Amino acid sequence: MAKAVVREPLRSNSRANRARILATARREFGRNPDVTLEELARAAGVVRRTLFGHFPGREALLEALAEEASEALRGALAAGARLAESEPAEYALAHLEISMWPVGDRYRLLLALARRDLGTERVAEILAPARDRATAILARGQRDGVFHTHLPAAVLSAGLEAMSVALLEAVNTGELEDDGSRAAVSTLIAAGVPRERAQAVATAVAAMAVPSSAVAETTSDD
Repeated sequence: MAKAVVREPLRSNSRANRARILATARREFGRNPDVTLEELARAAGVVRRTLFGHFPGREALLEALAEEASEALRGALAAGARLAESEPAEYALAHLEISMWPVGDRYRLLLALARRDLGTERVAEILAPARDRATAILARGQRDGVFHTHLPAAVLSAGLEAMSVALLEAVNTGELEDDGSRAAVSTLIAAGVPRERAQAVATAVAAMAVPSSAVAETTSDD
């Protein structure tokens, strides 16, 4: 009986430590990809042994972040799946942007760590579903005459992704305040939708979107 009383708090404490380490790693790697594990442990408020107990090395920690990002991105994509096929392309694109915004920091982090740490192939594997969805929506909109056609859909998708990442960076530095609505308007305009139409679509989609907290909390912290 006594053992059962002791073990449960330990398990809860372990889960809390793991979640705190991952949250700290997301923040600190986003600021400085060269941050050391010792620095991460101090920032997370745990001793070095605790961090290494969960993640034996940098590679293990980065892979955990990659898996967490992959799960969060899948959740965001699922939130926008209904509109992706059944609604006009401009609505589907706005919904994709708004539903992805709460997990944008994970997206940005993956891109930052792609070359040196995780590898471009691993990052491309994780981001492929989001990129494929965006490209398919853009291709459909081009066929429907909604989006401009001077760039192939895949190239246009890559450009819009880069712009979204830049907007996320601006939010992180305090230069911009956005819940994803302004990013959606910007994405639609860049894709060729007139400004007033883009604003109306983004406003309508934002009103029906999944609450950002529900998507942002889709992680693998357990």
